[in-house]
Parts: sequence; C-alpha cells; structure tokens
Amino acid sequence: MTQRGRIKIAAGAGVVWAVMLLWVAARFVTLPVFTLMPTIMTAFMAPGLVLAMMVARVVLRRYGDAAMLEGGALQGPAALDQRVLQNTVEQLLIALCIWPAAAIMLGDAGPGAIMVLGLGFALMRLVYWVGYHCSTPLRVFGFAGSFAPTVLVALWALLRLGTGVAG
Repeated sequence: MTQRGRIKIAAGAGVVWAVMLLWVAARFVTLPVFTLMPTIMTAFMAPGLVLAMMVARVVLRRYGDAAMLEGGALQGPAALDQRVLQNTVEQLLIALCIWPAAAIMLGDAGPGAIMVLGLGFALMRLVYWVGYHCSTPLRVFGFAGSFAPTVLVALWALLRLGTGVAG
C-alpha cells in the first residue's frame, strides 16, 4: 500500500473515532444538567494538561541548545514539537469556541458529550504528537481524531437546534 493510501485510511479512522466517541457520549455518558457549568470548565482540564506538557517539552528542548536558548529558531525535534504545540493551540481555540455552546444546545446529552470530547481530544493530541515524531499515518489519525469530533459536535448541536431532535 502506498503512503497516500495509509494516510487516507488514517484520516478515515480518525473520523470513525470521532463518530464512535460522540455515539458513546450520547448513549452511555449521562451527567445531570445542573452540572453543565462545572462540566464545561472541567472538560478542558485534560486538553489543558496535554497543552502544558507540550509547552514544557518545547522549553526543555530549548535548554539543550545554546542558540535556541538565546531565542534562535527551533531546530530538529524542537521544531517538530513547536508545530505540534501550535496546531494544538489552534484546535483547542476552536474547541473553546464550539464545545460550550454545543453543550448547552444538546440539552441532556451536552454535559456528558463535552466531558468525553475533552478526554478524547487529550488522547488524540498525544497520538498526534507521537505520530509527528515517528509515523505520518499516526499523525494524521491523531489530527483527524481530535479535529473531527469538534466539527461533528457542532453539526450535531446545529441539527438539534434546527430540528429540536437530539440526533
């Protein structure tokens, strides 16, 4: 199989992961609606911890090279970690814009859905990070597995808003 074929499979697997993640959240994770605000706040804890690990790793890599420590351009693995960090910040910003609204729009399913999204996001960002260093298909899977759930929960919430059906 070609590299392009493996990448397509990895991207598709990431979308399948997203669908399964939201299906599990909708069917099996029920939190009381009165926990909505604390849940919105804590749903970002795991992604925040992964983000902190990435920042720490970039800082530690800087300490290993005098030029990078003085503010020079990141090189080698440090540059890869910086790209992972930047993409994670971008995706987390999108999630911060979508998940809280989706949690409210999804009614009873909302609190459980975003809690599961937070855990799934953290896991897939770690997969993305490892993949960036050792396997392009793994990187693609991690990217799709963290991005697609955010897109799908937005679509689910909009469907619920437009039709009144929980989906």
